[in-house]
Amino acid sequence: MAFRLKDRDRRPAIFASVGALVLAASISGCSSTTGGEPPCLPPAYSLTPTEAKPGLSVTVAAPDADCNPRYGKNARIQVSVTDATGVEVVNTTSAMNDAGGFTYTFVVPAGTAVGEAAVTAMPYNIDWCDDTGRNNRVARARDVPFVRVSCAVPVKPLTITH
Repeated sequence: MAFRLKDRDRRPAIFASVGALVLAASISGCSSTTGGEPPCLPPAYSLTPTEAKPGLSVTVAAPDADCNPRYGKNARIQVSVTDATGVEVVNTTSAMNDAGGFTYTFVVPAGTAVGEAAVTAMPYNIDWCDDTGRNNRVARARDVPFVRVSCAVPVKPLTITH
């Protein structure tokens, strides 16, 4: 007789695994395989508040990076929120500055499932943690050395209540 967990029963394990990957990447600082400037990752973002109910506002924000990510004057941040049942309830882009700083506020949609939601915020349409062999952040810049890095997708928990 096979034992099968429901998707809902796996959610804490999935969040723990993602959290462990993010922690491991932050501890290692992401590894560099070539010379040049150190890896320039997006700045860490925060959520305020970290607990909300449908209809309330949540702000996702990040300061400027301590390095030069060169996102450009038309840079965008992609923010997504996936509720406790796995439904993506927010998926949008907002303005981000050249150094990666941004502030985006959204209203928790009605019908968002109670429990722990996952919030991600990543530079939009940019291979922000490039491990493909080309540096999308400095396209057309031939005199800038490429630094190869590898990272996990950043995820912040947002507790949804009634």
